[in-house]
Amino acid sequence: MAHLTILEIPQTTLVVGPPRSTDDRTRQNDRDRDRQDRRDTDDWTPPEASSESPEKAAGTDSVTIEDDGVVRWLLKSENESVVLARDVASSVAIVAVIGLLLFGLSGVWPPLVAVESGSMEPNMHRGDLIFVVDDDRYVGDNPVEGTGVVPLEHGEASGHEKFGEAGDVIVFRPNGDDRQTPVIHRAHFWVEEGENWVDTKANEDIIGDATCADIQTCPANHDGFITKGDANSGYDQHQGGAQTDVVRSEWVTGKAMFRVPWLGHVRLTFDAILGGMLAPTPVIGSASATAIGSSATAAQASVAGVTGVAGATASVAVAIGRRRS
Repeated sequence: MAHLTILEIPQTTLVVGPPRSTDDRTRQNDRDRDRQDRRDTDDWTPPEASSESPEKAAGTDSVTIEDDGVVRWLLKSENESVVLARDVASSVAIVAVIGLLLFGLSGVWPPLVAVESGSMEPNMHRGDLIFVVDDDRYVGDNPVEGTGVVPLEHGEASGHEKFGEAGDVIVFRPNGDDRQTPVIHRAHFWVEEGENWVDTKANEDIIGDATCADIQTCPANHDGFITKGDANSGYDQHQGGAQTDVVRSEWVTGKAMFRVPWLGHVRLTFDAILGGMLAPTPVIGSASATAIGSSATAAQASVAGVTGVAGATASVAVAIGRRRS
């Protein structure tokens, strides 16, 4: 006898709503599209921005005289010639500012001098750059009345020293001649007009056996300084390298304050290359240096004034004046 198994299927009740209208389907589609657009926006990564403007990419200057004017074009143009001119102008401006600052501090022009030889050794060397100021500035104790210069004889008493020894080192025009290269030597003492300075003030170790009758500058023709290079064995007014009369105070153009080693070689090098065309200097005889047994180099130490760099090394050299000691 066959048996039958009866399977019971659970009943499911389906609730069927009214059919959607066309407007409902349209709104749903719009919402779906909005959600997809937002997802696309969130996932979008912008391309890398170009570092060059379209004008630069095309190799053209974005700033023009016609559109921006001459001043803006000079300041903003990327044209190579304009950039070079702008850099040079900036360098010149910087040099001018530095020069004005140095002039304000020193009161003389040029405020820096380059030593050309060795008459002030070991306290100054060839190629040193010397900062020079007006003689009435930064005055030491016990200067000569009417000047800002402390000579060696006063410096020994007051303790005033410059460049390793007592007294000020001054820059002066030999015999007051503007055509001569200025000299940088130490002021040893002050004499008055008519004074027999050989007997009254000269150092016997320096003057030797000479008498006033043997020396053209004695008695003194006028008030002034007796000077000497530290490396020279004689006074400039007798057998020294400067070969000058007693130095009047008005012949003094400045006094040395401090030195920077080696920097003066820039000016000296360019002067050697160009044969003195940067700052022509008359030839100064060295016969007296030979007579006292010292070299011509030691007897005459020229120096050159400098203002700085105008964007090029040559500009430094051109800005340098000259002096000798």
